[in-house]
Amino acid sequence: MSEYREGEGLFKAKFDSFTRILESSGKVAVFTGAGVSTLSGIPDFRGKHGVYNSPWKGLPVEEILSIDYFYREPGIFYAWAEEVWYHLEDYEPNICHKALAKMEQKGLLNTGLFTQNIDFMHQRAGSRLVYELHGSARSAYCTNCNAYYTYEQIAPIVRAGEVPRCRTCGALIKPDIVFYGEALSSSVLKQAEISFSQADLAIVLGSSLTVYPAAAFPELTHYNGGRTVIVNAQPTAQDRNAALVFKDIEQFSMALDGYLDTI
Repeated sequence: MSEYREGEGLFKAKFDSFTRILESSGKVAVFTGAGVSTLSGIPDFRGKHGVYNSPWKGLPVEEILSIDYFYREPGIFYAWAEEVWYHLEDYEPNICHKALAKMEQKGLLNTGLFTQNIDFMHQRAGSRLVYELHGSARSAYCTNCNAYYTYEQIAPIVRAGEVPRCRTCGALIKPDIVFYGEALSSSVLKQAEISFSQADLAIVLGSSLTVYPAAAFPELTHYNGGRTVIVNAQPTAQDRNAALVFKDIEQFSMALDGYLDTI
């Protein structure tokens, strides 16, 4: 049992409050972070066992994930990324991914699912209205001629210990993820501003809410009169503004999945 799981009575009372809020909310937006994918076995960044907590072969991971370092040492980036990001087919969507997809199918998640994750698990679970704030490993492009490549084309090259190069011009291929030092997509940020500002309910799952501007999204809901529900193992700076706070993502997701089956 998870160390964060709440007692059955307390959890049921809180979850019943959540469903009442959900049922009274016309517009619902969701924000997910790395904590959602840990249930699938994918490491997070800032959690207890997060990849930022220890260097990789003596190098700070945040440095490896900077855009300047990528162009300077692409081989080191791809060697680091190979260990998880280029074995994503070995992982499966978990109950949280599936419950959120079911929410969308039921028409309850109707203004967008915004995720910091690059693992495309939400899409594999069936979600369609997904906005990837930090990009995705599903695709890559040539840094010279902009030729497009899929994950299926790039992953075997990376797993073979090679740096992907463009078949057309030979230049370096970059995964379509946002590195430190790069700007987030302006169109995705604009959509997030609209969705969370208009949302009656914002649900945050598996995010420490420390990285801006993404961490500001639930604040937009709160300051525009909507309610927020936060589900995260560790406390966040925005818990004080939340209508409800849950600690265990699996416990919450299982309850949500069961509730959705009843409506």
